[in-house]
Amino acid sequence: MGGDSCARPPPIRRLMDFTMRNPYDILGVPRTASEADIKKAFRKLAKTYHPDRNADDPKAKDKFAEINSAYEILGDTQKRAQFDRGEIDAEGKPRFQGFEGFGGRGGGGARPEDFGFNFSAGGPFGGRRGARGGAADAGDDVFSQIFGEAFRSASEGGRRTRAKPQQKGDDVGATLTVTLEEVASEAKKRLKLPTGRDVDVVIPKGVADGQVIRLRGLGQGAPGIDPGDALLTIKFAPHDRFTAEGSNLRIRIPVEIEEAVLGGTIRIPTLKGAVEMTIPPLTNSGRTFRLRGKGLPDKSGVGDLLATVEIKLPEVVDEDLMDYARKRRSAKAS
Repeated sequence: MGGDSCARPPPIRRLMDFTMRNPYDILGVPRTASEADIKKAFRKLAKTYHPDRNADDPKAKDKFAEINSAYEILGDTQKRAQFDRGEIDAEGKPRFQGFEGFGGRGGGGARPEDFGFNFSAGGPFGGRRGARGGAADAGDDVFSQIFGEAFRSASEGGRRTRAKPQQKGDDVGATLTVTLEEVASEAKKRLKLPTGRDVDVVIPKGVADGQVIRLRGLGQGAPGIDPGDALLTIKFAPHDRFTAEGSNLRIRIPVEIEEAVLGGTIRIPTLKGAVEMTIPPLTNSGRTFRLRGKGLPDKSGVGDLLATVEIKLPEVVDEDLMDYARKRRSAKAS
């Protein structure tokens, strides 16, 4: 007989060639792990070994597929229970229980798909199906959170394509009126948005009058649509003493005439209590003094308070003062 006729047929792969490792070992969690621990382990490994982040590592794709398959079992409560009881293997296939299993289905016998191998569409990156053609694997929801559904299964061959952008709801606008004291203390304020939702807003450091702050995900939304944003306009309420100029505050301070002439210590109000300031003799009306660090907070620190002196004349006629003024006028006229 010729050499060709004696050629051996290709070896048949044994079942063990396709046997996966224990899914608990793959995800690195104990059998007592909670659902949250399993999901956390899966998310971490999926981020680490995702092929899109490991383009130069040909083994990453296989590792990623192994992780995905393990989570397909452990991420599904029913499948996890079946695996723990030994009813299915790491591939999600019914375990061979002996020859009695062929007659244990009411005479129907075992079906070929019970012992087949799952090479259905999607592979590790798309819609894998279970041993009986069931729903997509349990990792789909987690992948959409990790990768934003940037890729999905596009054909029976497992080809990938760009997913359509997720629709987004409308943005909503709102105004938050704050006092200068609240800005200085970076206070928290409760606000009702046009959507009807109540939110607590911490006044950010360095905020300016009229500034618009974007609160992501607090706009209009609907089932299957990502919510839009809330655009919050900050408005400073008028103050009876201070005027805001960026992070600085400006205030006008009335000073008695004798203090302006002779100098002395005067009290200056601030947003956090009064402080004392010394003015020199013969201080003119309109002179401005800078009190550092007594303004509004900004990203680099705290602004200043600019105090402008206004000489205050007595409300009751002072004859001595009147005589002094007359002498001054006569001296200038002569």
